[in-house]
Amino acid sequence: MEEIRIKDNIDNPLELERLYRYDRKAFVTEFARIYPEIKENNLASYWKIRLDFARGGEIALKIRRFDVIALVISCVLAGFLANLPYIFNFSIENSLFLQRNAGMILFFALSLYTILTIKVTDAKKLVLFVLLFIIPAIYINLLPGNTDKHSSINLAFIHLPLFMWCVYGLAYMNFDIKSLSKRIDYIKHNGDMAVLGAVIMIVGIALTGVSVGLFSAIDINFESFLIDHVAFWGFGSAAVIAAFIIRNYPSLTNRIAPVIANTFSPLVLIVLIIYLITLAVSGKNPYSDRDFLLIFNLMLLAVMGIIAFSVSEISSNRQQRFNVLILFILSIVSLLINLIALSAIVYRLGEFGISPNKVAVLGSNLLVFVNLILIMIDLYKVNSRSKDVQQVEITISRYLPLYAGWTALVVFVFPLIFGFK
Repeated sequence: MEEIRIKDNIDNPLELERLYRYDRKAFVTEFARIYPEIKENNLASYWKIRLDFARGGEIALKIRRFDVIALVISCVLAGFLANLPYIFNFSIENSLFLQRNAGMILFFALSLYTILTIKVTDAKKLVLFVLLFIIPAIYINLLPGNTDKHSSINLAFIHLPLFMWCVYGLAYMNFDIKSLSKRIDYIKHNGDMAVLGAVIMIVGIALTGVSVGLFSAIDINFESFLIDHVAFWGFGSAAVIAAFIIRNYPSLTNRIAPVIANTFSPLVLIVLIIYLITLAVSGKNPYSDRDFLLIFNLMLLAVMGIIAFSVSEISSNRQQRFNVLILFILSIVSLLINLIALSAIVYRLGEFGISPNKVAVLGSNLLVFVNLILIMIDLYKVNSRSKDVQQVEITISRYLPLYAGWTALVVFVFPLIFGFK
């Protein structure tokens, strides 16, 4: 009788859901039996995918051949670009080459994989994609190489990967810069990439260690070969492989990322509170120590990223209220750290004068400071239940173009303004 009831109600989503919840085992068995007869029905196709995922059958789903081809092309090209000094025996030092181009190669590989998999065919978009990589590549490699004397050049090298991250975002969103939902999805995608990329890197390091140990046991120096050749291929490939897994096996990261976010946020909050207390007791301050101020700002940016990642992994149900409260407190603590950093930067500007580094740090801190205030206000409203958590995501997504504009300014305009000094 179950078979007849499924077929009779194939166009009735509510009744199908009721039948499924009443006896899931019987539903799955009978649905599999009658699926060949109803496979042309759109709702039947949806239930087929849903039941496959429920049985852990995501692995059994066919991966599109073109996705694999796009993966191979992107990985091979990334490895080829990273190995250019070795392949063509460039006179430029390999470390300097990677300092200039590592971020660009990484995000080019990711962007190329995205462009291929979403099958962008619009000529204007493809031309824009090519120009957004060719122009920065030519520009960054024409800059003077002595970064010790040219702090504005060093800033361009540091900020270029951030700019290319924004370009990758454009490709990921199919150049639809007005879509807030796509920006939110891109933020979540980066969190998933960070989690899965870390796992892939750990596996890669473990495999490298085992390989070096095995070959050294038979007196073969395999380490130098790995460093000179294989490491550069793996550098770009790891990120593309992570993107491939997220695209084809989304439930893997959908299960892992929220757990990481919900566990990591309270730990970061505890560490920051202990850090502020220790900072007050130790007498260490960012006003007189330049390196300490730099670490202070890097920590602030990392915390900002954690907040954005955690927000993207939180749903709006009641069970997540504790996590939203943690993020609200974390935003307050981050604002306190930001205020300390801003006051130190202003003090150093008055004491030692203007420099490219101080202006860059001041600009980025002001951007983060305003963003944190907006996020804190939204999180307060979410905790008071006057707003939904999606409002926080919207606030973060609306702010992304400002970060993109600032990184572009530091990369392309600072060297001209400060005259390479």
